[in-house]
Amino acid sequence: MSVPTRHIVFVVFLLSVREVEDRFNRKFGYPYVLLNDEPFDEEFKKRVSVLSSAPMEFGLIPHDHWNAPSWIDEQRATEARRKMGEDGIIYGDSLPYRNMCRFNSGFFFRHSLLQKYRYYWRVEPWVHFHCDVNSDPFRFMQDHNKSYGFTISMYEFEATIRSLWETVKEFSKIYPKTLNPQNALGFVSDDGGANYNLCHFWSNFEIADMDFWRGDTYMSFFEFLDQKGGFYYERWGDAPVHSIAAALFLPRSSVHFFEEIGYEHPPYTHCPINEEQWTAGRCSCNPKGSFDYDGYSCLSRWEKN
Repeated sequence: MSVPTRHIVFVVFLLSVREVEDRFNRKFGYPYVLLNDEPFDEEFKKRVSVLSSAPMEFGLIPHDHWNAPSWIDEQRATEARRKMGEDGIIYGDSLPYRNMCRFNSGFFFRHSLLQKYRYYWRVEPWVHFHCDVNSDPFRFMQDHNKSYGFTISMYEFEATIRSLWETVKEFSKIYPKTLNPQNALGFVSDDGGANYNLCHFWSNFEIADMDFWRGDTYMSFFEFLDQKGGFYYERWGDAPVHSIAAALFLPRSSVHFFEEIGYEHPPYTHCPINEEQWTAGRCSCNPKGSFDYDGYSCLSRWEKN
């Protein structure tokens, strides 16, 4: 018997929420905001609501926030998806994936349900949390002046962002004062900014400050990228967009590696290597299998930066 993909995603998201509750939120009671480009059905809302005693709100993404803007040449965008699909590029032929990347790059933090919040923790279907989170990461972000937190970093597929770095350099040339004097350029470039080394924070996990995204610098940056059309003519992901912005516009000290949070988005897992953290978190993951120092990981570049 075949199972609809939508039902599979429905089920695995329930499992993701359950793990967040078991490993973290049952102790802290932070509210959930769930967003979708279609209205949530009553069955979903009922089944997810019983997983937590914390408040839950369900929001509909505005049409213009999810779909391609009017200035996109649909014929050109369709041809780009076709060619990427033929080339076997992951999500290369997917329009919904592009809509999602653009939404996460420039719109989620503008949703009406999120206006009363400053910090967020992004949770997606298919993810796992392997360790107890015994301290409050939101309080940590606030108390230590952190704006962006990650667990996994890696290299982007170059074929999906062929013109992104040239666009970034064009923006930086026009608006040189946006670059933070204590930036982390060395994480995303090995030659002083001439080229992008493809490193990025894997954005399916983010704990971050929405005031950074809402600020004039990031909004100007996103709108500049959006006008270029690369979300649709190529396949610019929110991960490199967020990462480049955090590396260039924030002081390096404002970006934090949450080493103690055991996190998995198949096929990659971050597991605390520090034995004390691993034990305190009652971690179910194997530190020897952590992605941190895999050849495809960028963590060592972050640490050297």
